[in-house]
Amino acid sequence: METKELENIIKICNKATRPPWNSFIEERDHESGSNFIMTGDENDRDYDIEFFNIRKDDQDFIAMSRNVVPQLVSEIIRLQKILKDSSISF
Repeated sequence: METKELENIIKICNKATRPPWNSFIEERDHESGSNFIMTGDENDRDYDIEFFNIRKDDQDFIAMSRNVVPQLVSEIIRLQKILKDSSISF
C-alpha cells in the first residue's frame, strides 16, 4: 500500500470515536441487557454502540479493529520508512 492510502486509513480512524472500544455480549460479559460496544474507558465513557442484529464475532472484530488498526498502520508506515531509508528494495 502507498503511504497516502495508509495515511487515509489513519485519518478515518482519527475521526471515529476515540478508543478503547470494548465489546460486551449478553450472557458472556453481563447477565442482562443488549449486546453493545462501550466507547472510552469506565472512568471516561463516551456513548455505547448497540447492535440489534449482529454476529457476536463480528461485534468483537469491530471493537478490536478500532483499537488496533491505527497501531498496525503506523507500524507499516514506520517499517516502510526504514526500508526506504536503508535503500533495501523488495
